[in-house]
Order: sequence, then C-alpha cells, then structure tokens
Amino acid sequence: MFGRITPIVKNLLIINVAIFLVPTFLNMDLGRVFGLYFIYSENFKPVQFVTYMFLHGSNMHLLGNMLLLFLAGPMLEYSLGSKKFLILYMVTGLGGGILYTAANYAEMSAIKNDVDRYISAPNSQSFNELMVAHSDNVYNQNIYLFTDQYSRNENNPELISRSIGYARGLYAYFGNYPMVGASGAVYGILAMLGLLFPNRQVMLLILPPIKIKYIVGFLIIGEIFAEFQRTPGDNVAHLAHLGGALFAWGLLRYWQKKGGVFS
Repeated sequence: MFGRITPIVKNLLIINVAIFLVPTFLNMDLGRVFGLYFIYSENFKPVQFVTYMFLHGSNMHLLGNMLLLFLAGPMLEYSLGSKKFLILYMVTGLGGGILYTAANYAEMSAIKNDVDRYISAPNSQSFNELMVAHSDNVYNQNIYLFTDQYSRNENNPELISRSIGYARGLYAYFGNYPMVGASGAVYGILAMLGLLFPNRQVMLLILPPIKIKYIVGFLIIGEIFAEFQRTPGDNVAHLAHLGGALFAWGLLRYWQKKGGVFS
C-alpha cells in the first residue's frame, strides 16, 4: 500500500494539484463551471460527469484525496497495470457522479413537490415546515425573522408573495450547488484494494499491522452511517464515495467474467 509512486498515480496527482492552482492565476471559480450540477439545472452539462472529479473545494479536500491516492494507488496500479488502473479511476469517478446524481434527482423531486404544494396553498405553518425540512444551511437569521413576521401576519399579500419567493429560491439553491472532488475515484481504488487484497496487512502510523479489508470496511461503513445520519452543515457527497466503491465492485466482476483481473 506504500510502494513507490507509479506513472498514472503521479500524473493524476500533478493534474489534480495543477487544476486546483489554476483559479489562483486566472481568478475564476472552476467549480462553478465544471462541477457536477443537478441534471435539470441550467448550469448542467454532461461533460461535468468527468470534470467534477478533477476539482476540489479546499486545500484539505485536495490533500485528503491526494494523500489516499498516493498511499493506495501505486500498489493497485502495479498489480493491475497502468491501463486498467486508469480505467478503474475513471469508471469509479463516473460511478460516484452517477449515484450522487440519482440520489440528488430523488431529493430534488421531493423538494420540488413540497415547494409546489406550498405554493398552491401558502400559509405560515406550511412555510415553516418547508424551511425546517429542507433548508439546512440556507435557514439563516433572515429566514428565521421572516418566518416569525409571516406567522403574525400570514394573510398579508406581500408576505405571502415573499414566502413563495423564498420557497422557489430553496429549490433553486439546491439545484445550483455543484459537487466536486476525486473522492468517488479514490473510494473506488480503496474498494478495489479491499476486494483484491483483503488480507494483506499495512501499517498506519503507530498502529499495529491492519488488514486492508478492515480499513476499507471501516471507511465504507462510516460513509453509509454519515449519509443516513447526516448532520446539519454536512456538505460531503457521501453517496459519491459509495458510488465509487460500488462501481469498483461491478468493474471487478466484469473483469473476472472477461478473462481475469490481472490479464
């Protein structure tokens, strides 16, 4: 797991770091253009299923993904060969985007239904329930003050109109928030390691040797828990991570049926 750096891993590290530094020189937010948007957003383009995986939202986001790629990638590239390793990286990155998009579609459909239901019969209680159910980070102090004002004057036409604007803005906010990161591809690499070399032991800092299957299992279970017990303010695309792992399993099965993983 800690072997010498291999060609594809090295090039992926360079590409990801270079793209992260581009906005510094061009003074532009690449994530707003090439991040993965909701498929019905006016900002969505199919190419974003590829471009999103080479973008990162912060120094720590980049560092975490690149560190895992650096540690886990060389062993897998050496075993699979550079061609299959690159295929794995791209397929699992796409898989992360696909699963995230499918879940995002279901979530956005639910939000749209609730927004449409509110607009058809607006009242202060329904508005408060809508905001509490879906707003998360956008439920700020201004919304809180407006909700209080609206509850005291819910028949005021101006307040009703503003509440409808807030409701529509809620749908627009979530529909225009791009997802970025190589985590789907990185989790695909980790999952493939766990599937191919489950009992191989690695050293993690001062801990005793640990089998890869336990490390990967812990990470995937953690992602499942984090997704279904999501805390307020958690903007991590856990389903993209899980999608990468799931597509790694599917790709492994495909290779096995086509004549072998290491052929």
